[in-house]
Formats: sequence, C-alpha cells, structure tokens
Amino acid sequence: MKKDFIYNEIADNIASKIKTGVLQAGERLASVRILSREHGISINTAKRVFLELEAQSLVQSRPQSGYFVSPLPYLKLPLPQASQPLPTANITEPNELIDSVYSNMGNKELTLLSIGVPSGNLLPLAKLKKEVVLATRALKEGGTEYEPLQGNVKLRRMIAARSLAWEGHLKESDVVTTAGCMNALTLCLMALTKPGDTVAMESPCYPGILQLALSLRLKVLEVATDPVKGVNLDALKALLPQINVCLLVPNFNTPLGYCMPDDQKKAVVMLLEKHDIPLIEDDTYGDLYFGTERPKCCKSFDTKGNVLYCGSVSKTLAPGYRVGWVAPGKYKEQIMRLKMIHALSSTSVINEAVGNFLMTGRYENHLRHLRKTLQENYQRYALAIAEFFPVGTKISRPQGGLALWVEFPEGIDTATLYNYAMKKQISIAPGRMFTLQEQFHNCMRLCIGLPWTDDLRLTLKQIGNLAKWMVAKA
Repeated sequence: MKKDFIYNEIADNIASKIKTGVLQAGERLASVRILSREHGISINTAKRVFLELEAQSLVQSRPQSGYFVSPLPYLKLPLPQASQPLPTANITEPNELIDSVYSNMGNKELTLLSIGVPSGNLLPLAKLKKEVVLATRALKEGGTEYEPLQGNVKLRRMIAARSLAWEGHLKESDVVTTAGCMNALTLCLMALTKPGDTVAMESPCYPGILQLALSLRLKVLEVATDPVKGVNLDALKALLPQINVCLLVPNFNTPLGYCMPDDQKKAVVMLLEKHDIPLIEDDTYGDLYFGTERPKCCKSFDTKGNVLYCGSVSKTLAPGYRVGWVAPGKYKEQIMRLKMIHALSSTSVINEAVGNFLMTGRYENHLRHLRKTLQENYQRYALAIAEFFPVGTKISRPQGGLALWVEFPEGIDTATLYNYAMKKQISIAPGRMFTLQEQFHNCMRLCIGLPWTDDLRLTLKQIGNLAKWMVAKA
C-alpha cells in the first residue's frame, strides 16, 4: 500500500472495532500524537485517520479533549448491497414514476422527502435578498445588459479561489458559468457526444442525469458501485471498450452519499485519460461534507484537461437561482460555442449577487451551519429508521450531501410504498427511479435537508409502519 493512503488501512481497522463493539460509544480514542507514534506515521497522516472516521460519523471531536466514539446504535444496521447492474445499455426509463414524484415539487401540503434540496428554512434567504438588491445597484444599467459570454468575472474568480480548498488550482479564465449544474452537464454531453454514443454512470444514479442522457439519444451503461467507496474500478475497466464518455458524482453522490477515496479518484482519472475518454465530474454536493476537510475532486488529479468539472450552488445556497459552472479543461472552446448558441448570457444580477455572497465569506459561514444540520439530520433519521423500520432494513452511511439510501427486505416494492405514503401526504423517492434497469425495487432515497421536528420523526415512523404492514401482508 502506498504511504499516502496508509491512513485508510488504519481508519478501516478502527472503524471495524467501533462497528463490532470492541470500542464502545463514548470511549476516548488515542490522541493524534499517540496514533502517529504507534503506527510510525506523520502527524498529518494521523489527522487524516480521524478525519476519515469523523466523515463516517463514527467518532466525535471534543475541543481540548480529543476524539471519542460516537453514540450511534444505528450502526448495527447493515449497509446496502453493492449494485450489480447488467453490463449492457438499457433504456427502460420509469417515466410515470418519475413524473409522479417530481410533480410534487413545491407542494406545501406534502412532507417532501423525495426532493433532494435543502429546505428554505436552512438557507440565508434574507441575506440573499439583500445581495440581489446590492447587485442591481452595482451593475451597469441595473444588470439588464448581457454579461460576458464566459460569465460574471467576480463569480468565476470566487469559484477559482474556492478550488484551492480541494487542490483544483483553477483560474477565473478556466471557468464558464451556466444555468445550474444540469445545464453544465448538458453542455458537456452535447460537446462530447453524438446520438448513439455510450456514457458510463454510477448505479444507482440521479434520475435527472439518466433522463438527460436519454434525451440526447445516448446509451447508458450503469457501473457497479460500492455504497462506501463508489464506482467499482474493475467494473469500469471492463466497460471501457464500449464507452465514449464517463459521468461521475464522486463526492457525496445521490442517492448513496459516499465519498470516493482519493486514490480511487486518481486511478479513475488516469485510467480514462489513458484511453482518451473524457470524464464529466458533477461536484454539486462537494461542499456538503460531514468531516472537517473538503474532499478533493477528480479534477484535482487532472493534468491533461480531460476532466470537465461541473458545480453549482443549487444544493447549498439557492436552488431557484440556477447558478452553475463548468471548468471544461481542453474542451473549453466547444463549451463556449454551445453556450453562445443555447444561452448567450447567464443571469447578470443573480450571478453578481452570488459572486458577492461568496466573496464576503458569508457563504462559508452558512455552509458550516448547513453541514452541521445535515449531519445531525442523518443521525436522527438513522436512529428513527433503526427504531421504526422492519427488521432487515439496510441504510447507507453518507459522508456528506443530502441523501439517505434505504434498502428494505425483499418483498417491499417502494413504488407501492410511495402510493401508500402519498395517501398520508408523504412523498418518497422509490429506488427504481435511480436506474434504467430492473433493480432497486426495494430501495428508496430520503432527503435529509428538512428541518428536524417531532412531526418529521412521526413521518418516518409512519413510513416504517407502512413498510411493516407490507411485510405482514406479503
């Protein structure tokens, strides 16, 4: 094992002891210095061990006291199975199910556990309104003029500055603004493919990306995915002869919430680069990490411009603002040409307002609060699931993001569960939405971006009771 990644082995060993009960909740762990001395590793490597464990919610840091095992009884719940999609392109899109679920978007009468965005109650709405007013005053002609084709300079400069946190080293000239991340992904796929080409994606995968690929008349190959470490590298290698482009969400993929390890990200970048296959990276959730350190991206390891890095503030700040971007590497000219044809200009006032928000430091302050809330929500959801859901239920252990993936015992069809839950004004996202193949019928995604309340706990109990009833009925 390479020295750079020995922390993974140590972290896995400690994690195993926590999960098997060798290390008990509340027990104090060895200090960073002691861990460093015992394993013959540097202080920085020892810190990485604790960051990894913290990202998995296995340990808690207490100021001036060190690290302690988290009181997480739900860790007894097993992880979902690794996905095993067929190695062939499929186009059996569950249109009716997707249409039904997404038609609920914005319905205030429902508890929307199906839509993967943070609640407005968790967003700095008053501060954003103020920034929009200030942007209108600051911009020439009140922001009614077209901005440059590449996008607002201030926003691009701040995106580039923030890339230093994940060792991206972008410059403002590397970035092109878009109308949200989906628009960025659309431009990338249009630039890199033609109808009939094949794109590889993780399985399970966000339904919007699957629909996008099919709308462009592309074939989709779903890649086997581990619920903790992400895409299976051997499975991806086996598919290389068939694919023209790869699209991945390495950081806190929805619905599984995993964070692909750095060595695996680097290996994917090198593998695709060797075979001259472009990699489109969706990093929409990258800022929503549960640990203490922002994870690297695949773009961090890109030296040839083969990675098209896409992001937005849709999952962190303002879904409706539709502010996104792409750092397209060597494909910048193609992306610029397509943006000119399909959009010409981004929304001047909104991009200026978001650029200002990022520049003042308010964004980072907001993220700290949001990340803490989401991690606490994950733990509360998981505790409720352990208490109320049927025996044999499995859940993911997201290291960040907005999603929790639930796998029920065989026999529970979550499309049917969705219909029952809707009668109680509850909307969930059935697992079949996240694939083009006949799989994940007994799975569902829950959004953890809602404020935690007694009513929300009751909602999870209602879902659990419905699932138990379905088991008894079967």
